[in-house]
Amino acid sequence: MKLQENKSLHQEHTFRLPFSARYFAEINLEEEVSPLLSSLKTEHHPLLVLGEGSNVLFTADFPGTVIRLNTKGITVRQEDDNGITLRVAGGEVWDDVVAYCVERGWGGIENLSLIPGRAGASPVQNIGAYGVELKEVLQELEAIHLESGEKKIFSRDDCRFGYRQSIFLTLLRGQYLILNIYLQLTKKPELKLDYGSIREELERDGITAPTIRDVREVVCRIRRSKLPDPKVTGNAGSFFRNPVIRTDQFMKLKSQYPEVVSYPDPDGVKLSAAWLIERCSWKGKRAGDAGVHPDQPLVLVNYGNATGEEILNLASMIRQSVLARFGILLEPEVNIV
Repeated sequence: MKLQENKSLHQEHTFRLPFSARYFAEINLEEEVSPLLSSLKTEHHPLLVLGEGSNVLFTADFPGTVIRLNTKGITVRQEDDNGITLRVAGGEVWDDVVAYCVERGWGGIENLSLIPGRAGASPVQNIGAYGVELKEVLQELEAIHLESGEKKIFSRDDCRFGYRQSIFLTLLRGQYLILNIYLQLTKKPELKLDYGSIREELERDGITAPTIRDVREVVCRIRRSKLPDPKVTGNAGSFFRNPVIRTDQFMKLKSQYPEVVSYPDPDGVKLSAAWLIERCSWKGKRAGDAGVHPDQPLVLVNYGNATGEEILNLASMIRQSVLARFGILLEPEVNIV
């Protein structure tokens, strides 16, 4: 384990803001977690688990200890002719996990390619993309309570997954560090091609019988074309969740705006937050060095010297304008610290 004091977080999160943490602990082995938590009990200061820092907006220095889990390992828990269950260490980079599985022909997460972050963070927001959500493949997970040090197994149902939501963002927010996740994948993949432009891209490439490798390559290409590289322009990907509204509310909205972009959802109708933001003329707008990306209005960016408060104020103005025009309040997907 490596513990640093007054650690700059500038390179530790993708918005690249100039904040620091009082302490920064990097854990390379799972057995290092419990001793660290025991030692921190006497400090009585806040804890923050930080993976790749790809879904967080800092607005000030962090006065406590930031914990980063670097544990590695992908092992087989169970396997038969139809599928396989994997134990994945929480410190694994998520896209490395996807690449590992696709290379071996194990399907189920190929649509989740190139989503930034660590495996341990993936259940927190029930990561999803192109018609697939983590909850579809997660069997269970192992986590440790940050205060008591008690380890616990959470089943899929225990996680209370929703759209970009889990119990770790609601009732248990900030209380657990996820050590390992268990994924149930299939050896006989059923491809999901009808979300976004996956099918069109495959057809453009002349691929009529796609494999999970083809799907991964197309998804990576689409994501790279739509989202700015945080190494070049600071951002945290989609800043807002796509809102889900009642069917009757949607029908009223559609009567006013027939071109509204929407998707079916078990709880009603999911709207494109990007469409709502663009219709409010925010695409490409800047407020100093805080701005809305010119190609993807769902992404707020730091053009160099923005502060966390400036980005947060820009997000607030966007929310208010969407609410005023459409009667819909956008919710941040990014965690505000």
